[in-house]
Order: sequence, then C-alpha cells, then structure tokens
Amino acid sequence: MTRTSLTLLAAAAFALSVAPQAQAQEDNPALLRLAEPDFTLAALPTSLRVPLFGSAFRVTHRFTRPLGAGDFSDLLEDFFGLDTGAQIGLEYRFGIVPNGQIGVHRTADKTIEVFAQYLAFRQERALLDISALLTIDGTNNFRDSYSPGIGAIVSHRFGDVAAVYLEPVWVNNTNPDPAALVDHNDTFIIGLGARVRVRPTVYLVGEFAPKVAGHQPDEGVPHGSFALEKRAGGHVFQLNFSNSFGTTMGQIARGGARSGDWYLGFNISRKFY
Repeated sequence: MTRTSLTLLAAAAFALSVAPQAQAQEDNPALLRLAEPDFTLAALPTSLRVPLFGSAFRVTHRFTRPLGAGDFSDLLEDFFGLDTGAQIGLEYRFGIVPNGQIGVHRTADKTIEVFAQYLAFRQERALLDISALLTIDGTNNFRDSYSPGIGAIVSHRFGDVAAVYLEPVWVNNTNPDPAALVDHNDTFIIGLGARVRVRPTVYLVGEFAPKVAGHQPDEGVPHGSFALEKRAGGHVFQLNFSNSFGTTMGQIARGGARSGDWYLGFNISRKFY
C-alpha cells in the first residue's frame, strides 16, 4: 500500500470518527450557544431549547418611573427610578419533551402567563430555527380576563457573534376596554430582535414589536427595548430600557401607554442543567 493510500485511509477514518461527535454536539441542547445564551431577548422569546428535564428561572424588573419625567436632578433624587415602585415578573420553564418546553410567568399586577414552545426546524438542517409558540395570559391570578396567543419564532445565528429574530404572533383580547370586546379585540404583531456579542461574555440586545393589524390604542406605542447584558456561567444579567412594562405576550401586544416614556429595568436568568 502506498503512502498516499495510507494518508487517504487515515483522513477518512478521522472524518468518520469526528462526524458522530459533531452530530452529538449539534443534538445536545445543554451546550452553550455563544450567540444565543438566553431564552429571551429583553421580553421576546428566543429559539434556545431547554434540555429534556432541564429547567431555567428568570426574574424581570421594570421600574415604573419614566426616565424623562422632571429634570435630571429629579431623576438623580429618585436614583434613576430605583427609589420608585416596579413591575416584577417571576418565570420558570421546563424541558418537557425533546425540543419542547413549557413555562409559567407571573407579574406583580397578578397576571399569569402559561406558555409552550416547540422547535420544529433547526438551523443546522434547515438554515433557520423555527419554533411554534402558544401562550395564554390570565389576569387576577388567572381567574378573569384571558388573552391567548399563537405564533412562531424564526431565527438565524451568525456563528458565535450574533442572532436575529422574526416573530409573528397573534394575541386575542388585547383591548382592555370591556365595551369593545367584540370589535378590534385582537392584535397581530411582528416581533423583531437581535443579540450581538461584543465581548466574550458581553452582549448588546434590541427588540421591537410593531402592531400590524387589530387593536390600535389611540395613544399607545409598540413595545420596544434595548439592553446591555453579561453572561456569567449559567447566569445572564441584563440592564434594559423599555417603553413598556410588558413581559408576557399579552402585555407586549398592548405595548406602551404613552409615546416618549422609557423605563429602566433588569432581567436575571439562571439555567439548571
């Protein structure tokens, strides 16, 4: 056997040994994705999978003082809004089946959201991650007004550097006026978002959810957020600025109350796998 033949056989053997390992890594949702380290942007969901029987916890915090209220000295006296009240959210999600997760998110105004997400197509095989999303909000601790939603999360990662998202979502019962529960009582939004890795563990995040059909409040504005975040092991710490308090899909669909009001907030998430 010639030296050339031996070289070709060695290369083929190496390729065959590496391929199963690469496939196994690709199929392992517990491995860190540098371009997609968390299950949400600021409020919109991402395509990140929860491993089977794995889980994650998240705290959201939106201070209720508009950053533009008063002058700069007033803002300093309120310590950039930290001295005021806040809309707090607590979330837990669980990997119930391969590629599928369920979760619950409760905010301080006693709204509870139950959600399910399933990754149907993966970028490694279909160029895009495409997930189905089902949500339902219920006010008064899930006893009163309900806002079901259905949509999709379409995303693409650019290596370890960035990820972009397109999220068409329809949400019912988004008009808070009881007298208008028949007409224009749903909202169709298209969530747009991106996360860019600017340092090994530091990211810039942005999201926007314009309303393209359905209920349009007279003074309301589409939900928007931008953020700076830091990844540390299984934790992600995020400082964000938003024009609404929305962290559930129903709240995101309703958007902000008034144009020009922005609020300081933060997210803290932790993976348990």
